[in-house]
Order: sequence, then C-alpha cells, then structure tokens
Amino acid sequence: MGIVAGLDSSPDFTRIVVCDSDTGAVLRQGYAPHPVESPEGGGRPSDVDPQAWLLSLGEAAGGGLLEGVQAIGVSAQANSVVPLDSQGNTVRPAMVGGDKRSQVAAADLIDALGGREAWAHAVGSVPQAAQPVTKLRWLARTEPEAAARTAVLLQAHDWLVWQLLGRPVRRTTDRGGASGTGYWSAASSGYRPDLVEMALGHQVMLPEVIGPADAAGTTPEGLLISAGTGETQAAAFGLGIGLGDAVVSLGASGSVMAVHTEPLVDQSGMITALADATGMHLPVVTTLNAVRTLRGAAELLGVPDLESLSELAMKSTPGSHGLVLLPYLEGERTPNLPHTAGTLAGLRRESMKPEHLARAAFEGMLCGLADALDVLRGRGVDVRRVFLLGAAAELPAVQAAAPALFGTQVVVPQPADYAAIGSARQAAWALGVSQGTLDPRTPPVWQGAVAQVLEPGEELAVGQAVRQQFVSVREQTHPGALRT
Repeated sequence: MGIVAGLDSSPDFTRIVVCDSDTGAVLRQGYAPHPVESPEGGGRPSDVDPQAWLLSLGEAAGGGLLEGVQAIGVSAQANSVVPLDSQGNTVRPAMVGGDKRSQVAAADLIDALGGREAWAHAVGSVPQAAQPVTKLRWLARTEPEAAARTAVLLQAHDWLVWQLLGRPVRRTTDRGGASGTGYWSAASSGYRPDLVEMALGHQVMLPEVIGPADAAGTTPEGLLISAGTGETQAAAFGLGIGLGDAVVSLGASGSVMAVHTEPLVDQSGMITALADATGMHLPVVTTLNAVRTLRGAAELLGVPDLESLSELAMKSTPGSHGLVLLPYLEGERTPNLPHTAGTLAGLRRESMKPEHLARAAFEGMLCGLADALDVLRGRGVDVRRVFLLGAAAELPAVQAAAPALFGTQVVVPQPADYAAIGSARQAAWALGVSQGTLDPRTPPVWQGAVAQVLEPGEELAVGQAVRQQFVSVREQTHPGALRT
C-alpha cells in the first residue's frame, strides 16, 4: 500500500488530505487559513503575497502529517498570476480572483485581436476580467515598470510546485491550468506567445506543459511531485466524473461544466474551453446569479436564512402559481446580458404570497442553470447525470426541483475536499506510472463519492412544463438572448 497526499490552496485556506494510493481512502488531513487580511469593506484581496500560501501550507502539514507520503499533488485557485523577474523573485504580489479592475483591459484585448470570434478560435475563450491574460494587460497599462521587469509567468499551483521542488530551472504546469490563462489553446495544445506579448508588451518565459500522469519532479528527500492542476479540474477529478457527467456548482454565482472529448469553440463567449486533468476537455458555462438569488429572496421576504426560505418554498407547488423569476440580479453572462436586471413575471392576486415567491426564486435559479446546461447540450455535450455541489444543494427545495428541471438524474455528493482528493489521485497516478504499475492513459480507479441520488421520476413532465414557462418569459423579455 502506498500513501499519497493532495494539497488544495484555495483563496482562503490550504487543505491537505493523505490517502491510500490504491483505494483513495482518506487516512488523515490538515487545514490552515491563509494569513491574509481582508481589504476594508470585506471581500477577498486582489493582491496576495505568495509567501502566505507557503506559510499556510507549512501549518497545514504540521504534526508529521506527510510522514510516509511518497507523492503529492497540488491544486490551487484558478485565475491567478504570479509574475517573476529573471532571478525568480516576485515582481509584485500575485494577482488573484475575479478582478473587476481588469474589465477595461478585457474589452481592450477583445478589440486588439479583432473581436470575440477571433479569441474563441485562438484559445477557446473570450477574455474576461478574471483571466490571467487580462490581468497582464492591466499590469502593462497600470504598472508599466513591474510589467517591464516580468520575465516569467506562473499560476498559483505552478508556483507552489516549483517551491516544493526547491525552485529548479525547469518550471512546469499542466493542461488544465494552462487552459484557463487565455494564452494557451486546448485545441492545438500549445501556447500563443503573441497573445502574451499583445497583453504584456513583451515576451516572457512560460512553464512547460506536462502530461496528466507526468511528474513535475522529485524533491531531494525523494518525494514525487505530480503535475498539479487548477482547483476546478482537481475537484472534477476528485469526484471521478467522466463522459456523460456534468457538475453544477451552486455558489453566489453558478457554474456548469462537463467532460467532453474535444475542445469547443464558442464565439459568444458563454463557453470557456478548459482542459481537464486527464487528457480530456472540460467546457464550462458560468451564470452570475445562483445562491445570491436565494439570498435576495430571503431578504425580501424577511426570512432569516436559506433553510427557512426552502421551508417556505416547499409550501408552494411546481410552477409557483404562475410566478416566474428571471434571476438576472447582477446582470448575466448566460445569456450575455451584462447590463440587465431581474424580472418577476406572472403576478396575479392569487400568486402574491410569500411561499410562491420563495418557490419562484428556487425555480428561477435552477432554470438559469438549466439554460447553462442547454448551452453545452446544444454543442453536442452528452449529459446523462448532474453532480450538484455547494451548501445549497442540501436544501429540500433544491433537491425537490432540480432533477425535473434539469431533466436528468441528479447526484448530491456528501461535502468533502474534492479538490484535495483529486490532487491526491493525480499524485497516485504519477507515482504508479513512475513505478510501472499504472498506464499513463488510465488514472487509478478510486472509490466514488458517497452521494444521494435523485431521479426526476413522475415529476419530469411537470418540471419540463415549469422550464418551458421560464423559457417563454425569457424569450418575451430578452428575445434571442440565448441562442444555443
């Protein structure tokens, strides 16, 4: 029996799991928050000293947690840029997260290459404010001295792998991480250095993209470090999703991703063509409004929490007595309506009750995510079951409505550190390949996530009618906004 570890450096904390390399059973785990102060007014910082990630890693691994571990995998927050000078020192703090200050830079880049379609064909995605390529444009425009000193570009998981290996000359990344940068194409499996130069103003060193089962290197103590990947890809790998599976994540905003055999080119910009951690592809569609819709409804109705909102919604019936909520409270990305607002339709005297509005909030959120699923289905992506993630997936009103509105089986996995588990599974794969016991094309088979399975059953026809009601209101209010 081998022992491997997976490390996930999220925006707020580091989590480490130590697993049996054969079964994936979690043997022990560690956790530490990042020593990073929130900016005034709350929220997450846009700039972070990467040393904070190392300090958190050291604390999470304390107490002999990694004793006996033969290999470790690393995942970390996506959309991060760590700019280094020619000596390998950080030029400025890492730029992380959904960075609104880069919105103008995103528009600049779209125009500079000749429009959305040109970007979609070049790298499989249209620049957004959070993406590394857009942050480079912002850096060149706002901090030209720092941009001029930048000689090497890494992402968070690349930088952590490089540090664990003792800062070798060779710097690596994986397809999953590279595919989110905006300057690597999943279709051609190659960088577009011209896009880096367009954004930053000059050429830089980019990390070597290694295969899913390759090792980035071995520490002097003999610990094998696998390729690493982005947090999204690691979580998908930890869940064990494959062809026919989609993952719907319920955060303040929502995301829908599915495993597919080829990259998708989408000039509308609704699909981001990521690569996954296995050699396949992971197209992602994002909605700006998921759980924030529920929180807004709870505040409007004066209920204290989402559990109470769910309880209230369960007193209504499918269709919410004709109420339809288009949940575009922050504008929307899917459909692409950045400057719109939400719409509440179907108001009648008999429908103006708290329970119907509560139910409409749940149905509106889920129908918005079903729209995102249909974007993928419309491009030939097979979806036979949906994994539903996030704390809101546990709410009875979500579980009651989701299978019929999505039109497929819904799996609600027990909460677990899936990104860290996926990183550990990657480490087990690299270890097995290095020892000659595993095929580089076939990852180790680990026990699946413990989950609740929900079927649409007899509610399918009712759910599809509710969905059609939502689509009709969307088409009346925003004609042709969602062409799948």
